[in-house]
Amino acid sequence: MKKSLQVWFLLAGLVLLTPACSEDSLEDPVPELPAPDGDGDEDDGDTPPDFTPVGTVEVFNASLLDDNYILVNDAAANRVFLMDQQARLLYEWELTNNIGNDVFLLPDGRLLASLESDTPQVPFGGKGGRLQFVAPDGTVEWDFVYSTEAAETHHDAELLPNGNIIALVWGKRSAEEALAAGSSAGMAVYPESVIEVDPETSTIVWEWHSWDHLIQDFDPEKANYGVVADHPERINLNYVVEAESWEQANGDIMHANAIAYDAANDAVFISVNFFSEVWVIDHSTTTEEAGGSTGGNYGKGGDLIYRFGNPAAYDNPVGERLFYNNHYPNLLSGEDQGKMLIFSNGNGLGQSTVYELELPQSYSLQANADNEPEVVWEFTDPDLFSGKVSGAVPLPNGNILITEGDFGYWEVTREKEVVWKFNAQGFFWRGYHYAKDAPEIQTLGINPSL
Repeated sequence: MKKSLQVWFLLAGLVLLTPACSEDSLEDPVPELPAPDGDGDEDDGDTPPDFTPVGTVEVFNASLLDDNYILVNDAAANRVFLMDQQARLLYEWELTNNIGNDVFLLPDGRLLASLESDTPQVPFGGKGGRLQFVAPDGTVEWDFVYSTEAAETHHDAELLPNGNIIALVWGKRSAEEALAAGSSAGMAVYPESVIEVDPETSTIVWEWHSWDHLIQDFDPEKANYGVVADHPERINLNYVVEAESWEQANGDIMHANAIAYDAANDAVFISVNFFSEVWVIDHSTTTEEAGGSTGGNYGKGGDLIYRFGNPAAYDNPVGERLFYNNHYPNLLSGEDQGKMLIFSNGNGLGQSTVYELELPQSYSLQANADNEPEVVWEFTDPDLFSGKVSGAVPLPNGNILITEGDFGYWEVTREKEVVWKFNAQGFFWRGYHYAKDAPEIQTLGINPSL
């Protein structure tokens, strides 16, 4: 059942907190946000009563704020709600299952939710097994369960222009299968796959499996043995086993955490956390072609058509490493078509960074060459660090909304001035921006004047 909360507030009585110590914080007294009606100095009978904020807000420069709404995914509390930048709760959905991480609000007012199944079968962080469309009144309009010991959806899903949904999948391979493929892990492994589901029929209409595109230099007796550096289009099966993250991986040899669709190039972007990379695959292939190395618009079948973030993941000596674990490859649109925002967690560095990247006009990979995209903007701060989740989205005023997973949200300008922060107890997967006059907001019936 939906819980719709439109809570009145009195900004004249709101005392904003002093900013935390940061290079981007202003030293001047923190300004108050203007009252929405009148001057807010007295109660004329129309002033709404106080509200209880859902967290703590710090405003460092109210004149530079983007005054719109944020969809909050709090995985710790399994809550999905809409708030404004005064931390006023506007709308909340009641979900049937725990969050599998991502819940996104569609233009028609429905949620696309990646949730946990009743009994998740794969025990890693970001576990899922269930995809749903949830109507504004809380009605579940589509319920797709993909949860077995052999395969389970996880983390993220995206609605395609054709109405289908692509989702990440962990697929289990037994210790024997892994050994036969040249794995040095000595245990069962869970490589990544992508499925495309038609919600009209709940059938899988396309799929891609990383298992079909491996290379390894561990066991020369196996068919996929080769020189990793000579084949950037292939995935080093043992990269994570050989890396420092293996102790935590426990069979999760890739740990993809996000998926994005590039409609202009009919390509799928996969954020692969344990590789500190983003992989790009050709979506124009058939499922059969996706299992091989020919076919599709790029003629590469299901091999990687592009990758970036960590050249060491394929033994490339050329190119600068950008990512130290990464989340949310956010493909931009409009005037920023061809660019991406992405959050580098900075594990091992103790400080996170948001990058804006200029992607190549056509995707290609060359062995022993610099395949990294151009960094056109970046933001970091000594106080910005989350080793997990997180992301960034552009705002209409040109600012960037940053999700710091174990803290909350930041709004920063292109000049790298911090203008606003929100903090609460929680574990924030992402924050999505919605304009007050957006179709999603109108469908929910939220009055932007409140």
